[in-house]
This record gives sequence, C-alpha cells and structure tokens, in this order.
Amino acid sequence: MKRISIYFLLFSSLIGSAVSTAQHPAPELHAQISSLIDAAIQDGDLPGAVVCFADQNQIRYLQTFGDRQVEPDTLPMTADTVFDLASITKPVATATSISLLSQRGKIDLNAPVSQYLPEFTGHKKETITVAQCLLHVSGLTPDNALADYQDGPETAWRRICELNLRSDPGTKFAYSDVGFIVLGKLVEKVSGQPLDGFAKENVFGAIGMDETTFNPPSHLKARAAPTEKQSDGWLQGEVHDPRASRLGGVAGHAGLFSTANDLVKFGQELLAASQGDSSVIERETFERMTAPHPVPADNPRGTRTLGWDHQSPYSSNRGTALSDSAFGHGGFTGTVLWIDPEKDLIFIFLSSRLHPDGKGSVNHLAGEIVTLVAGDSH
Repeated sequence: MKRISIYFLLFSSLIGSAVSTAQHPAPELHAQISSLIDAAIQDGDLPGAVVCFADQNQIRYLQTFGDRQVEPDTLPMTADTVFDLASITKPVATATSISLLSQRGKIDLNAPVSQYLPEFTGHKKETITVAQCLLHVSGLTPDNALADYQDGPETAWRRICELNLRSDPGTKFAYSDVGFIVLGKLVEKVSGQPLDGFAKENVFGAIGMDETTFNPPSHLKARAAPTEKQSDGWLQGEVHDPRASRLGGVAGHAGLFSTANDLVKFGQELLAASQGDSSVIERETFERMTAPHPVPADNPRGTRTLGWDHQSPYSSNRGTALSDSAFGHGGFTGTVLWIDPEKDLIFIFLSSRLHPDGKGSVNHLAGEIVTLVAGDSH
C-alpha cells in the first residue's frame, strides 16, 4: 500500500504570514483526493506528490502521497521535499521580477525589449514589447535549437538575437521558452544583477521564501525529488530543462526550485497584494500582472495574464471550479500552482512525474483535484 501522511501545520512561524491554526478539511474531500492520487500512482503517472491548499492566513491542508523517489532506493515523500518547478519559474521568478522593476519605474511593459537590449534586433524583433513576451505573443519560436546553447551563455544569447520570428509580434499565441529567456536577460540588464540574484533579494527574500532558489545548495539538494537519470546518475537538485542547464542553471523560463511551504508564502503575498496589503507588490502592480488578456490562438481562443496562465490551451491543470479571477501555471516536471483571489485560495500540486522513466502525466490529475478543492472552498 502506498504511503500517505498528513501534515496539519499548527504554528504560524512555519508558514510566514499565517496567523491562525489550520483547519481540517472535510473527511470526504480528503478521501476523494487520496483516491485520485493513489490510482495515479498505481498507474505509474507519478511516484508521489505533495498537495497543499491555503488561504491568505493559513494552510488549510498539506498532505504527502507516495514516494519522493523509487530508484535507486525508495524514499517516502515528505512535506519539505524540494521540487524542480520547471516553467513555474516563469511567473514566480521572472514575471514577478519584471513587475517589480515596472513598479519601480525601471521598465515600461509596453516598450520594445530592444529599448533595453539594443542587440535584440533584426527580423522585426526590435518591435517586440515586454508585454508581448509575457503574454507569449512575441512571435518568437517556442524553443530554438539545443545546439545554440552548447557554447555557453554569451553565444546562446547572440544566437537568440539572430533568430527569425515565426509570426509578426502580437498576431499569434505561441508558448515560448525563448521569450522568457529574453525576459530573464532583461531583468539582468535593467537591474544590474543576474536574475537569480535579483529574484532572491527582491522577491524571495522580501517574502521570506528561504527555500526557493536557482541552483540549490547541498542541504536543499539532499531533499530534492529526483527527475530523470543521466549518464552520470540521477538529476537531483539540478535543473532538468536542458537549455536552463546549459545556461548555468539560471534562466527566465526554468531553473527555480522550491517547496510547498514557500509557495504558500508566495501565494499569500499575492492574495495580500490583491487587497492592497502587501509591502512587496502594490495593488496596482498586482492588478496589472494578473488581468486577463485575450491572445490570438488557433483553437480554442485563450486568455493569459502578464506571466501567468488564465484560460488557455495550457489550462488543463486549472480544473473547472476556479473563479475568473484565478491565475496559475504548470511546470513540465509535474508541478502546478493556482491562485484564486475571489475564492481566497492557493492550490499547490508538486510532483516529479518524470521519475523514474520520464513517462508520467499529472495535468489532468491536478485539474481534477483543484476542481474538488475549489468546489469545496467557502
């Protein structure tokens, strides 16, 4: 039988801004979630997971399922497991950093990227705006050749600047890692700090997210969930994304590691910002960052926010019970984060679906669970 353990955090010091004791969810809700995840584990969709939901003041539910790793040895999942967030890097690290620089008057979201990065020109790239990159309507390719990254970050950046566009800026939605690599470079140029340094000081450090970082140190690596096996061993605490890896582990599209507790703190800060109660993110900044924008897509037509998913072809992990104010994101490694200000809800699903064979799948599962949770929230 798969291991299942429940953690109800009763002390506010463990969850940053939480101020009251955690509430036990309805037993039937827990039973439904347990049934879904246990079946998915049995089907080989994931070895284990951490599921958490919270509101602005407290963690309401934090539970572990299954195992952190199953090869070469089996280790049970723990609530403090560190996960490779993959594309959740985009909103949590990169888009939030861009929004803070905009809040400080350092970046105009409607200005061309080339205003700040003059080398980012040619083939109509000089007309791409910061906002278009955030919305994935820049016209940039989703991914350029991995070979472009094999000679180091400087050469990789030069080759990105030489890319042709797939479509005219603003005319078509195409989810683009390249666009967020550009945004990571923009943070570096405008702030004078690498993306990881700026985000650590101005986002994670300011919010109290002590276990959120690029290139985790050894004590965090030790409790990281491994992803896939490489020729020299398992990737554990090292970024799975091959382009981020070749960029030194720090990139605008991937590379961030975190825990459920830290993501609760992040979500609580955004919920506070939605009420004008955050000392980090101003309410106007929050509203600008999370307002939905229609994006031209083939089918179905979707909406995105400046860095987050809203309701798009990538929203299968959103479920069906969140409000229109909800925004979120998924990560290739099996991670999901949705925040719903109207329902005062933070939903976190963390897994390492690629372990051990690279074949797991969790987006539909996460969508089913958040539907249960959001439908049960009051």
